Amino acid sequence: MPLKQSKHSVSLYQMNHFYTYCLCLIFGLSAFKSNAQSDDERLVQLSGIVVSSDSLEPMPFCSIFNKTTNRGTVGDYYGYFSIVTRPKDTLIFNYIGFKTNAYIVPDSVSTFGHALIHLMDPDTIMGKVVNVYPWPTKEDFARAFITMDPYEDDIRRAQRQLSGTNLAIIASKLPTDASLTYSWQQQQNQNMLYTRGMRPISNLLNPIAWAQFIKAWKNGKLKRQ
Repeated sequence: MPLKQSKHSVSLYQMNHFYTYCLCLIFGLSAFKSNAQSDDERLVQLSGIVVSSDSLEPMPFCSIFNKTTNRGTVGDYYGYFSIVTRPKDTLIFNYIGFKTNAYIVPDSVSTFGHALIHLMDPDTIMGKVVNVYPWPTKEDFARAFITMDPYEDDIRRAQRQLSGTNLAIIASKLPTDASLTYSWQQQQNQNMLYTRGMRPISNLLNPIAWAQFIKAWKNGKLKRQ
């Protein structure tokens, strides 16, 4: 008489088959998720130079902002920059006097490093011509024009400030500079070496000095100017 399979043995077989199917499904989903996650989190070292589109001159200290990750960097003096990004990230380039533009990291980058030469266009804004006058109203201009001294110009003011009297007054108020102080000190040292071991020279007993004084007195050179 053939043996009949019990209901209990059939349920165990079905449960084992169901568990095997669930494990395969879980492993497949985890593998798919890991592959998708690795593609999304793939890092790209983006390096490049920011130059002007009209002159191709490097733009120093350009601001680069990653809009996707809210991170950024600043280029160096030669316009070079380097930043870690991911595929499909949006980079915002900003520089004073140039138009702000964006760059999207391509998802076709297969290597870790990616080089870039980024061009930026000048932002020229033409405004209306503004004439600036030193008078707020027309009445003030008319009053200043009537009371104006036509002979008081810049040349006459400069000549008055550079006259001999003003220069002498300014020179008398200025302290002695380093070169004059050094020359005076050197002259004093030379006099001390010349009269060492002797009495100091006094022009009160010098007949040549008295003769020069009397001659200058007779010629009128000692008159007060």
